[in-house]
Amino acid sequence: MNQPKIPEKLLVVGAGTMGAGIAQVSAQAGLATWLTDVSRDRLDRALDRIRKSLETGVSRAKITADDQARALANLQLGVEWPRGAGVDFVIEAVPERLELKAEIFRALDQAFGPEVRFASNTSSISITQLAATTARAPRFIGMHFFNPVPIMKLVEIIRGLDTSDETAAAAASLAEKLGKTAVVVRDFPGFVANRVLMPLLNEAFFAVMEGVAGPQEIDSIVKLGLHHPMGPLELADFVGLDVCLDVLQVLHRELGDPKYRPCPILVQMVRAGRLGRKTGRGFFTYEG
Repeated sequence: MNQPKIPEKLLVVGAGTMGAGIAQVSAQAGLATWLTDVSRDRLDRALDRIRKSLETGVSRAKITADDQARALANLQLGVEWPRGAGVDFVIEAVPERLELKAEIFRALDQAFGPEVRFASNTSSISITQLAATTARAPRFIGMHFFNPVPIMKLVEIIRGLDTSDETAAAAASLAEKLGKTAVVVRDFPGFVANRVLMPLLNEAFFAVMEGVAGPQEIDSIVKLGLHHPMGPLELADFVGLDVCLDVLQVLHRELGDPKYRPCPILVQMVRAGRLGRKTGRGFFTYEG
């Protein structure tokens, strides 16, 4: 099998935390990069986030001012998809909702030629199911990046039932071009990282609800006793409690195992809008 050409023109759909991070590392790697979303406000916030991240890199001597300028020059933002611009790879990074992702992929399938490969940044939804919403299942794959994208090195590469060897190789080559380590896994609910992580977080939620200990005590025990760099409740706040709930619901529904049942306190907090760092309040309170 010939080594597939590494993508040169990347479209990232979704300008939230993950989409902005993916677009940043793509632009830094020298790819012509388009970042799109449904509103100009979301795009403006994403660009501000990217600029601040690059400025931090310069201040810490991780990159040069020239690197920063080149990355920004490689990046374009807009509410329209760049049809006819020669995009050869699309990464979707919208919220973890099957219906939303399926709607976007159906539209992308109509907008781009059959040679363009699609990837989803989903953290738990079936790649096979998403691929079935398009007419290009062999050219469809999962690329699960980790937050914060500019720092975290891992990308889970998830092969759907019909993903071709060429598409898997192209996705792995793209991840490496972006400075990441690609690890290929099979298409099972939660893949590997979240299948292992979410039950840990969920048990911490139950420990809070049952009054075993407070959030600070639970996190201290896990950090000091298990040598984790971040406690499970701080990590859940960082990931987003809504994201944790979405992933646990997928695991519970798809695997049918009660051990994945989302803790009631998590459900309540999400309903109350206490989503963690992004809203300023989760298991802990955040300012600024």
